[in-house]
Amino acid sequence: MKNRSITSITLGLLAVLSMITGRGLAGQQPAAPAYKREVPAELLAQTKISEDSARTIALKRIPGGAVKALELEREHGRLIWSFDLAVAGKPGIEEVEVDALTGKIVGVAHEKS
Repeated sequence: MKNRSITSITLGLLAVLSMITGRGLAGQQPAAPAYKREVPAELLAQTKISEDSARTIALKRIPGGAVKALELEREHGRLIWSFDLAVAGKPGIEEVEVDALTGKIVGVAHEKS
């Protein structure tokens, strides 16, 4: 009988903690990206490829890269996600451009610091 009481109390406390934690997390805003981000709302409304998908594509192209800046822009008539990626131990920045309508990489360039 004593074990059942302890088990019931333990389960009850866990349930209460879960509810408190869930309520606390529900009110939180998602963390802002840790990089410079320029994404005009009027251009964002025209994209078919999400920022997250484009970032995944860019990071696959540059293994070990870390996003330092992101810009959504219209360049040469094309809507693109432009990522500046830093690679540890390598000077400069790798710029990867992802078409915001198709998800295809349309440019990769190394920029010296």
